[in-house]
Amino acid sequence: MEKMIKIRIEEETDYKKVEEITRNAFWNLYIPGCIEHYLVHVMRSHKDFLPELDLVIEADNQIIGNIMYTKAKLVDESGEGKEVLTFGPVCIMHEYQRMGYGKMLMEHSFEKAAALGYDVIVIYGNPYNYVSRGFKSCKKYNICHENGTCPSAMMVKELKKGVLDGRKWFYYESPVMNINEQEAERFDESLEKMEKEIIPSQEEFYIYSHSIIQ
Repeated sequence: MEKMIKIRIEEETDYKKVEEITRNAFWNLYIPGCIEHYLVHVMRSHKDFLPELDLVIEADNQIIGNIMYTKAKLVDESGEGKEVLTFGPVCIMHEYQRMGYGKMLMEHSFEKAAALGYDVIVIYGNPYNYVSRGFKSCKKYNICHENGTCPSAMMVKELKKGVLDGRKWFYYESPVMNINEQEAERFDESLEKMEKEIIPSQEEFYIYSHSIIQ
């Protein structure tokens, strides 16, 4: 039987459930354990957080995933700045993955972001998960880190075609992304214990996150 799907703004009563889903989705994926659920926890009160783009997806009235956005910034060589978006964490419960729900959630959020007047999204992630959603290498848009490097994991999507005019841009994400790992560990210790393991996806993440495009 087909499930009833709904995408809506996260409410305060969802906070604990969303953090639990995030923790389960990211646990041991990139590192032994994870910090994404702590990021979700602290992100909501940060000035760069966008509650109007804090979305959950429900299947038959049960939350199965979420996506959160924060403001970020591009600065060109003359010092002119441009406000852009980044999203993450974004996740779907394990048992609902590879069924189109993540695509549905992202596409809905893109439409909502564009309607709010935003025209560029910059993210870090595995290209396999995002190029089918219209993301391209940051190098193709002449966007790089302050030191001039173009990470393989950094991707860009124009919500308004041609808005990035080819000039060189330096990308700056929100300070909320600079998570204190000790505080994240303390937060995690207050939750139900889960076993930390070393698995192959962590090495894959290390390779992606440390490689650059020449």
